[in-house]
Amino acid sequence: MKRSCLKNSLLLLLFLLSYTGNAAIQLPALVSDGMVLQRDQPITLWGNADPGETVKITFRKKTYTTQTNPDGEWNIQLPPQKAGGPYTITINDIILNDILIGDVWLCTGQSNSELPIRRVTDMFRDEVTTYSNPQIRLVRIPLGYNFHGPQKQLANQVQWHPLTPENAWEFAALGYFFAKDQYEQNGVPQGMISAGIGGTPAQAWISMEGLREFPEYQNEARYYSDDSLVEEIRRTGHKKNAAWSQLLYQQDKGINEPVKWYETNYNDTAWQQTTLFSGEWRSDTSGPQNGSHWFRKEIHIPAGFLSDEMTVRLGCIVDADSVFINGRFIGTTAYQYPPRIYPIPPGTLKEGTNQITVRLISYAGYPGFVEDKPYKIISGHQEISLEGNWKHQAGVRMPASRGGTTFQYIPTGLYNSMIAPIQHYTLAGVIWYQGESNTGRPYEYRQLLTALIHDWREKWNNPQLPFLIAQLPNFMQDPEHPAESNWATLRDAQLQVTHTIPHTALAVTIDAGEWNDIHPLDKKTIARRLSLQAQRIVHNKNITADGPIYESMQTEGNKIILSFRPGTNEFRPVQQLKGFAIAGANKKYKWAKATIQGNQVIVWNEEIPHPQHVRYAWGNTPEANLYNVQGLPASPFTTDK
Repeated sequence: MKRSCLKNSLLLLLFLLSYTGNAAIQLPALVSDGMVLQRDQPITLWGNADPGETVKITFRKKTYTTQTNPDGEWNIQLPPQKAGGPYTITINDIILNDILIGDVWLCTGQSNSELPIRRVTDMFRDEVTTYSNPQIRLVRIPLGYNFHGPQKQLANQVQWHPLTPENAWEFAALGYFFAKDQYEQNGVPQGMISAGIGGTPAQAWISMEGLREFPEYQNEARYYSDDSLVEEIRRTGHKKNAAWSQLLYQQDKGINEPVKWYETNYNDTAWQQTTLFSGEWRSDTSGPQNGSHWFRKEIHIPAGFLSDEMTVRLGCIVDADSVFINGRFIGTTAYQYPPRIYPIPPGTLKEGTNQITVRLISYAGYPGFVEDKPYKIISGHQEISLEGNWKHQAGVRMPASRGGTTFQYIPTGLYNSMIAPIQHYTLAGVIWYQGESNTGRPYEYRQLLTALIHDWREKWNNPQLPFLIAQLPNFMQDPEHPAESNWATLRDAQLQVTHTIPHTALAVTIDAGEWNDIHPLDKKTIARRLSLQAQRIVHNKNITADGPIYESMQTEGNKIILSFRPGTNEFRPVQQLKGFAIAGANKKYKWAKATIQGNQVIVWNEEIPHPQHVRYAWGNTPEANLYNVQGLPASPFTTDK
């Protein structure tokens, strides 16, 4: 009996030793089936196993071997490869299939960098539903934040997907169109890593060391490094939001009266007549009317209008909404930015008189319906406008909602969780579309963006890592006279960064935005201009990728003569140049006349006899039309530094 027990113990020990000696390899999330690896550069593969474990990689009939370090970490660098595939990579007993070699791009920033294709289908539905290309692969890194320092693993698992109509809808539109254009230009596989998070400031994407010149932001990150504090803030925030929502529900007359305000038999004769865009119902002398607002409208459906596929469009709404037709709930959206596009179930509408009701919730701002958006019911090629007169009644007035902290906005958090774990992955370059959340402090943005670029280049161990920057597009309205603009100031900071840091480039988008939407639909134009810059600075193509770039000025009498960088200064003819303002020594700008003269632009205003400064397209949504013959716009600029 004793011999049997001893024998069994020895067998168990040998089994455990054998198992430990061949511990499973752990791979980072990006290193998986279907991935795209960067061509023409050394390729790093990395992961974990037991300390001292032998790791063997087999790729294209060659074998590469290493051992894990005392922390169980390993990495192997494969020699540069030409574009091609699909290939198989074997790492010990793991087989990775369908691997392509091509160009890999990190597309990151805030919401416009991650805005999915489904949000731009008004403009691009036909293109998206008919395009497939297995040579283009996309992967999205989901939200994660950490204030304890750089993480080695992504917080969530990810998966590479080939580009098909079926899986395109959730991919970032900017990366989608950029990858398509790059593939059409270069004919090599494209890998897009999307890592954008809405509303995030630049400092959230920079490491603690990278923020060394910003002690305020470093200390803000340190403040949130206490997990118990973060959890308490999160719990308190959730409690505040829940209490606000519960009180709203309990006090809203529209859902608590015996006849609900969305029901067809509700009597709304005492309600106030208004329009969706009127300012009267939004606020009074004490400020914005937060809480719930109810709107009702009778609509007439003519014979022959009804079909099996009908949609109600309600533009964009600040902040949340619920929509009812003939007493039936149709759809809801919880925040202000998405377009309201709600399918109408068959049988909801009828010929003749119908009732549509909108319950609008305002959290902490000026409630409203965004102008110049579609407000209509659509049936095939027929539509009925929903603009004009509505009836309005406030359901309940509430104090501003005071929710919790948005932790993804805190310095270093996104860098630690979403960027640090992928810094072994070799890239062709970075596409950076961000800045909206830094317009409150635009004068520090040049230094912040410079810090981010240097920080990432250091972490990737690539001092020439290309950065392609999407300049902020036109957004919001401007006064009638020339005025200061935080958005213009930040655009200028983006321009100056690309003029002073090598291997960076700017896609000017001053004509690609929408004054009433911080998320413009036309991501294709922006992606195309970024792709042009990639052709120039990454692929070394001899092309014009910039619009007119201001270089210098000289004064002649009451005129200022502007010169532009050679190669960008062959201007597109225009009947009347717009967008220029001029000032004397007092820097009080007035709108200017301007004309093209050869490769220069002459600017003047008869009321300013001794001009010293010029600004172009300096505003939120400037009316400006200086282009080169390639159709690329000039960046907003100022000669006043």
